[in-house]
Formats: sequence, structure tokens, C-alpha cells
Amino acid sequence: MIAYYEELDDEERDRLRNVIQVLYRQTFLLERKFDKRTGRMAVSGEYRTGSRHFEFLKEYFAVAGITLQENMHMGLIYIQGETLWGEKLPRLATIYLLVLKLLYDEQMAAVSSSSHVVVTMGMVNGKAGEFHVLSSLPSPTEMRKTIALLKKYQIIEPMDVLEELDENTRFIIYPSIHAVLLGDDIRELLGTFSEEEYGGEEAIIQSTLEDMPE
Repeated sequence: MIAYYEELDDEERDRLRNVIQVLYRQTFLLERKFDKRTGRMAVSGEYRTGSRHFEFLKEYFAVAGITLQENMHMGLIYIQGETLWGEKLPRLATIYLLVLKLLYDEQMAAVSSSSHVVVTMGMVNGKAGEFHVLSSLPSPTEMRKTIALLKKYQIIEPMDVLEELDENTRFIIYPSIHAVLLGDDIRELLGTFSEEEYGGEEAIIQSTLEDMPE
């Protein structure tokens, strides 16, 4: 394994090192991301590197008891293991994350031919309202801050300018939404996420892949 790494040139080593760090940080690599310059989905360089060195990475993570897998249908390379810890998220980010997963699953169930889906801010807040988990509409500042956080972890990608955020602002939900939630019933979980019980607190979302179709 070490010999394989040492045979790479410096540039490729840097790419591989970056991929390892990304996998440890967010547990997944996306095959395609939205490119605002072209308005299209583009293949990720990180994913190409991960795919190119997949067998090496698989052995590397196995040393730490972590399993590396690839889901070609979803366009994800991801890690699983009991040693991985979840990230603590603010309450609004947790609510949005659960709602986004629900919207993603609903659209994919409608025989979607793509691994990503597009929703609007109005759809997200509307779905949250259906479960009565928000006592009032968050302020534009709160929504922008939350969207920026979820974008940071490559869960979503805004298609429109966040400074002009309104109910028509569009977002791409990446298949990585699977990588940050357990396989619980999202509707049931949202149903227990009442304003009275969780007001002002933070929640932990487990960074572990649920079972997905190959």
C-alpha cells in the first residue's frame, strides 16, 4: 500500500491526500456538482481521483475499520464505520436537512431519471410547515445562514443568488443527502421534532450512509 502511494508523482499525491481528507470530513465524494458558470452538472475532480485510486483507498480505510463503497447509481463514493462521528448542527439546519431528505425521496419516487433533484425555498418551508416544526417563517438572514451551511457540506447547491433569497429561490439536492442521515423514517422523526420540545437546542445528525440501491 505504501509502495503504491510512493510511486505516484507529487501532484497526484496531493490529489489523493485531499480526497482522503474530504472523506474523513464529510464521508462522501460526489460524482457531479452544479457549475454556476455553465448552469450544468459537471464531473468532480475529487470523485475522479477517488475512483482512480479506489482499491488503494479501500485498503487504506480498512486499516481503521472503515469500509469504502461506491454507489454508481447515486454517483457517490462513501465511507461507513462505527468509528465515524456525527456533526452537531443548529436546529434550523437539522429541520431543513430532514425536510430536504423527504423532498428528495418524494421526487425520486416519482420515477426521476436523475440522481439529484431541484426544489425551491418555498417548497422547503412549506413542507416544514406541514409538520408544524416551525412556529414562524425564519428570517431571511437565518435562512441564508442555514443554506450556506448545508452548501458547505455539499448537501445542496443554490442555483440562484442567495442575496435575493425568496420562496422561488432554487436549490439542487445532491444524493449526498443519504450520507448524513440514518435510515430512520423521516416523517416519523419530523413528527417528533416539535417546537416545544426542541426549541433553541442543537441536534446531531449521524454521518453514516443508510442502505441505498446499487
